[in-house]
Amino acid sequence: MQISFVGLLICAGILVIGYYCRAPLIIGLIVSLAFGATAVMTLSAIGGSSPLIYTFFAALLITAVVSRRRMWRDLGHVFGKIRPVWVLTGLMLYAVVGAWLFPRFFAGQTSVFVQAAMRRGVIEAPLAPVSGNITQTGYFVLGGITAIALCVLLLQENRLESIRRGFLLWCSVHVVFGFLDLLGKIAGAGDILWPIRTASYAMLTEVIENGFWRITGAASEASSFGGGSLVCLSFCYVYWRKTKSRVAQALAFLLLVLLLLSTSSVAYVGLAVLSIPVALSIWWSFLSGRMDKDEILIIALLALAAVTVLAIVLYDEEFFAPFVHLIDSMVLNKASSASGQERAYWNIKSLQAFVETGGLGVGLGSSRASSWPIAVASQLGLVGGVMMVTLLLVILRGMGSLKGHIDSETNAVVSSVQACALGSVAAGSLGAGSADPGMIFFIALAVISTSRVNARRSRDATLRTIQLGQPAPLAYRPATH
Repeated sequence: MQISFVGLLICAGILVIGYYCRAPLIIGLIVSLAFGATAVMTLSAIGGSSPLIYTFFAALLITAVVSRRRMWRDLGHVFGKIRPVWVLTGLMLYAVVGAWLFPRFFAGQTSVFVQAAMRRGVIEAPLAPVSGNITQTGYFVLGGITAIALCVLLLQENRLESIRRGFLLWCSVHVVFGFLDLLGKIAGAGDILWPIRTASYAMLTEVIENGFWRITGAASEASSFGGGSLVCLSFCYVYWRKTKSRVAQALAFLLLVLLLLSTSSVAYVGLAVLSIPVALSIWWSFLSGRMDKDEILIIALLALAAVTVLAIVLYDEEFFAPFVHLIDSMVLNKASSASGQERAYWNIKSLQAFVETGGLGVGLGSSRASSWPIAVASQLGLVGGVMMVTLLLVILRGMGSLKGHIDSETNAVVSSVQACALGSVAAGSLGAGSADPGMIFFIALAVISTSRVNARRSRDATLRTIQLGQPAPLAYRPATH
């Protein structure tokens, strides 16, 4: 085991910021997600795996909850109030058993794509136990236990302010590193963020695509950075629309710029997908005659951009030729490229493995796909897939009919975290290789689940008060929207 001193220094700095914000563990966990290529150590005993620094904060958070004097009572409260936690626990147990059993039970009966042991890259090989069974299952279980620990903390007291600060700080750090990386490359300095890239996997940080530098920020490659930009943009946009926050508005604009410059097909396609509900929302506001000034601003900016592009094309037809070639190669013709065909073949083999294992799956970490839903099906099988879909539906539902029993700020934070998680799912569906949905998914699950419990508590208190013939207390009166 090799300790990364750079990773430890960054962890210490994040802890100081979190302590200043009076929530070192929650804020530290969220902010550490911005460092997608910074490891806290390298574990040579299990294939050279290098856990990223968010695992350090997740472990600290879990330790803090476990060391509480009323830990068992708090856990009982969580399992008694939040039914999705039972599904999450069952999924973790199924993933652990499947990661050990299925690669051995179905060994040699199907072929999968796995990370090469002696050289970089992905190779096709007969199904067999690999180090990924340990590492990816470990990350998945860590995320699930972190969600339960967060449920304990969020049920005990209102910590949504810490969640809000953590996400805004994460988005800010992501923006800073994105522009630093871009400016360094434009200035000819190359990868100026290489000192913080301490993870052991391949770093594709100095790549040019059709004359454009690919932005990687603090991530290991442009697609990871583009996916992170999409996730952060989802949070900032929803929070801005809900609260009119100028900070969130500025971050949303900067994240959109970085996303457009990222040269990531995941980011471009994901943005197109997530733009559909935004466009429908604005169209519904227009039809109902309730458009606000922010929606008018969005339409005005889009119209101005369209007019500007048209004017430039009329002046110089070849001005946008490099941009057209970039979109053509990264999005329109991506599927016909060698990389696109290779990843499509990964997905085909993953679906084939699902069928050849009778729908049980090959075990978490046994294979590599290029889409999160396909990875879930091939690795977790039908049983695990149903449990994963159940948790996804919890996030999709959000607060539902309980929105009226929480205040406007709580609704804004929960809705923004929900959008962030859905953005993560969208990005993962376009290129993720593992069935692990990621830490954002688990954080959102905890935030939404506990907020629903608190909203039901407020609703019940309001009903009891009304039944007694007294006016509802201010703290429990439904929020008006």
